[in-house]
Amino acid sequence: MLVTASAAAQALGARPAAHQELQARAGYAMAEVRVAGGTAVREYVSPSGTIFGIAWDGPVMPNLSQWLGAHFAAFQAAARGARHRGPLVIHSGNLVVESGGHMRALRGRAYLTDAIPANLSAAVVQ
Repeated sequence: MLVTASAAAQALGARPAAHQELQARAGYAMAEVRVAGGTAVREYVSPSGTIFGIAWDGPVMPNLSQWLGAHFAAFQAAARGARHRGPLVIHSGNLVVESGGHMRALRGRAYLTDAIPANLSAAVVQ
């Protein structure tokens, strides 16, 4: 199901919006929203109901402060010290953020290593 970001977006580590329709997968659920500018953002939800990962692809970068929520400050601090040649890869505590691409074709993902369900790997967040 595609819905607008303002209607459904929730932060990493939070619970998805109550009205959001989740698509069941093996060991997790997923919902996709479309943000302003046409970028698709997918939320990955554990069986316990927590968003453990997000992934995006599209012409514009999603507002990471909205999608990372309480983890955004850690991301910002780590990004300040990261090299900015090539893809951005941030590891800060249990937060991993990877982002890359080129103009009008941006991709990335973010996940909480300790929130990924035990039977899954970070590879599901794509």
